[in-house]
Amino acid sequence: MSLPSSDLRLVDFTNAAPSTLQTQVINAIDDANSFLDNLTAGADNSTGIAKLSAEQALADVMQFDHINLALDRSWGILSHLNGVMSNDEIRHVHHELLPKLSAYGTRVGQHQPLFTRYQTIADDTEFFAALEPARARAIELALRSFELSGVALPQAEQDKFAAIQSELSTLSATFSDHILDATQAFALPLQPNQLKGLTESGLALLADAGAQYKTRELANGTLSQTDIDALPTPYYVASLNIPIYLAVMTHADDRSLRETLYRAYVTRASEFDTHTNAKGESLNNADIMSQILTLREQKAKLLGFANYAEVSLSTKMADSVSEVETFLRDLATQATPAAQKDLAQLQRCAQDYGIDELQPWDSAYIAEKVKQSEFSLSQEEIRPYFPLPKVTSGLFAIVERLYGITVQEQSYEGADDHSVSRWHDDVRFYQLFDADDQLIGGFYFDLFARSGKRGGAWMSGFQSRYSYEEQNHQQLPVCFMVGNFTPALDGKPSLLTHEEVLTLFHEFGHGLHHLLTQVTVGDVAGVNGVEWDAVELPSQFMENWAWDAEGIALISSHVDTGEPLPKDKLDALLAVKNFQSGLQTLRQIEFALFDLLIHAHTPALNYEGILATLNAVRSDIAIMQTPDYNRFANGFSHIFAGGYAAGYYSYKWAELLSADAFSKFEEDGIFNPATGKAFRESILSVGGSFPAKTNFENFRGRSANIDALLRHNGFTDAKNTDAANAQTTREAI
Repeated sequence: MSLPSSDLRLVDFTNAAPSTLQTQVINAIDDANSFLDNLTAGADNSTGIAKLSAEQALADVMQFDHINLALDRSWGILSHLNGVMSNDEIRHVHHELLPKLSAYGTRVGQHQPLFTRYQTIADDTEFFAALEPARARAIELALRSFELSGVALPQAEQDKFAAIQSELSTLSATFSDHILDATQAFALPLQPNQLKGLTESGLALLADAGAQYKTRELANGTLSQTDIDALPTPYYVASLNIPIYLAVMTHADDRSLRETLYRAYVTRASEFDTHTNAKGESLNNADIMSQILTLREQKAKLLGFANYAEVSLSTKMADSVSEVETFLRDLATQATPAAQKDLAQLQRCAQDYGIDELQPWDSAYIAEKVKQSEFSLSQEEIRPYFPLPKVTSGLFAIVERLYGITVQEQSYEGADDHSVSRWHDDVRFYQLFDADDQLIGGFYFDLFARSGKRGGAWMSGFQSRYSYEEQNHQQLPVCFMVGNFTPALDGKPSLLTHEEVLTLFHEFGHGLHHLLTQVTVGDVAGVNGVEWDAVELPSQFMENWAWDAEGIALISSHVDTGEPLPKDKLDALLAVKNFQSGLQTLRQIEFALFDLLIHAHTPALNYEGILATLNAVRSDIAIMQTPDYNRFANGFSHIFAGGYAAGYYSYKWAELLSADAFSKFEEDGIFNPATGKAFRESILSVGGSFPAKTNFENFRGRSANIDALLRHNGFTDAKNTDAANAQTTREAI
């Protein structure tokens, strides 16, 4: 095994102490500010910026980009650790730096001499036309970013903008903290009679949580050693960590237990949540949500927009709030008949289990019963056929066939001289090679749920492909792919549900978008610079191979016998692809429409207004009642602590693009190497160096349309698609 290339510039996580990273971040900001100070001083003297050539302006821009690498790296590491290994020390340092980073980011966005350099490049039409497309696109996007940072505002308004940005960064971090703390604060020891129906893997998760519960309660003094010794072994404890929550909601026969967990989950960080943080402070996100909306509206008005939704859409494929709302409502109309059939199916089955009125805490449980009775499919029966090592090796085999790339796992600390440092023993590191054995980049897998790790799954494009010839600097792309899957238990590898398999494929699609770029201008390399409503295209696209018989054959074999997934189970799995797709689509549209409307509303909504908007959207879209106490919005980190504000619709928008892109593979053969090469070259390799619409049309040879999306979801035969709705969507994309 070879030593990882120095161009990967891998992190030494053993020495990545929070205090060290804090010093590195501050020093990096200081260095960048010194460069900006020099630009300001140069602009103030008599020879000044008026005589600046486009060539010199570009040299200054590229030098500044290079200076910022140090900040991107140190802050990227700290932010990553705060997501996957959060503790008081990391969180304190992370949050203490947020105002400094916000102030620096605002200064960059409002720095007139720097802005003038970008403008000088763009204004020299002959020079600009001769730039490589990636550099030209980066200049265009930077100029737009300057405008959205208030570069044209009077000084007093710039100061106000800066204060808003700083406060927003702190509020979003606190919002995220509250969700993590509320999730981890909940622990429910279970009685033997509450365990009925739970699977072997579910019980193992609960027992593992019980062991952690004993350790934690002893450490914080809540229970004495005598108390601990008196508890049974195994000791079963339910928590709100996703693998455990889903295990209970899907399989527990005890309906009151399911309701208890459901209520706890949907009231996290709300007025109904009585937990506090380590300082004894409330975890209620209500005020934070209204403050965030107010500040976003103020920011929008400063920039000359009517509302924050317009700010968000100014950088996306979609042109307007009305266009997105029409897209969502039209799709809801298409999905509602299927959703009504889905609900009726669940209600019929619920009667067989003595449930007269189906409730949200019954849905997953009854859905599993329907799968077993109508499709002869149990997630637990197929879980042993998806051991993580087989899934990952099959995933790597699939992308090798599609794109001609190979994956090689690296060794770790203490193994040999070629070891790679990690932040946790569960983490794995891989190198990615092209067909000619050329190293493309590297990626980390951190796939298991644990304490101190925020929920969900994500890809972090930590390090972009980048080169700077003036200092002979080359770096290859590196990313982190993170999940919260069921960990290895009882001496067996992690056994995935098919939902977890889909999640892994989804994040790996993001990873390929980041890693396979051929662009060396960091701002538009990989996922950088890609419109937010198109960035989910490669990830949703990748999921298709986990729904295909040929793909499933590569990622499945029984953990004990090595036998392939039996044909009856394979047929059942494929048949269940569109099971409940109507209800699931309406649920996503509900979230997306809520997000859009609260950010399009002026004046900014208070907490009561936020809840009223959510209820109104549910009245329009949902076909299943939601309890009055449900506070889903208080945990909606995508829009209050992530990058999806007025952009959650992107999942459905990009799903249309991905379905239409995959239809090309359906026409040509799903492992057709020529089609794979075309997708790689048209979509994955070019990153954000061209508009997403251009990239898609280069691959597909036409504009996107909705037919494949409706067909893939089982809503209608594409030939009978309502012409008006299809035309509306074609025009939207």
